[in-house]
Amino acid sequence: MYSLLFLCLSGIALLGFAYYWIDYSSRPFLYDDSRHIPHNRLAVVLGTAKYVGQNRINLFYNTRIQAAAQLWQAGKADYFIVSGANPNKYYNEPAEMRRDLIAAGIPADRIQPDYAGLRTLDSILRAEKIFGNTRYTIISQPFHNARAVFLARHSGHQVIAFNARDPVSFKNSSKTRIREIGARFKALLDLFILNKEARIYGEPIPFPNQNSHESDNTLPKSH
Repeated sequence: MYSLLFLCLSGIALLGFAYYWIDYSSRPFLYDDSRHIPHNRLAVVLGTAKYVGQNRINLFYNTRIQAAAQLWQAGKADYFIVSGANPNKYYNEPAEMRRDLIAAGIPADRIQPDYAGLRTLDSILRAEKIFGNTRYTIISQPFHNARAVFLARHSGHQVIAFNARDPVSFKNSSKTRIREIGARFKALLDLFILNKEARIYGEPIPFPNQNSHESDNTLPKSH
């Protein structure tokens, strides 16, 4: 009885530790305002389904597209990798994102699809191993950005993140919150115990030429 209780309490403590460590360590690198975020040559837009349920637009998807367009319009990103899942010809997150970013005014030759961004860790590792980048801006919702920045910076990448508007208050969304607690714990396992790699690599596709002359804009923001 007591051993079971101890295991349960230990599990809860580990989940809490993972959640708040990621939140605390990533916070200095997250930005809400395109006027204040430093310029990076490349931004990586993390994928999600465009539609949910009976062809209802996924608001998380919409606000990520809006955030990418906002960075482009503000001159804070010059190129974009759209990274997501493409398991079959009927479901293609990168193609949808590319199409909508073009519609938002970003030139087609500034957008590179990553069709094997099956999960956040894959998108991060492929940004370097396939596309040759370790310096970029991540675009997603704040709770997702915290985990993505943690994964990236512990993989040796110099990243910051731009927060897309959260269409549903994270604090009031129990489903999202519970899922993120598990995802953050898994992120620690993948990095420090399992040493997970991306599920798919392949031939390098340099994008863009990373030998740019930009200054180091990935230092923590001042408060």
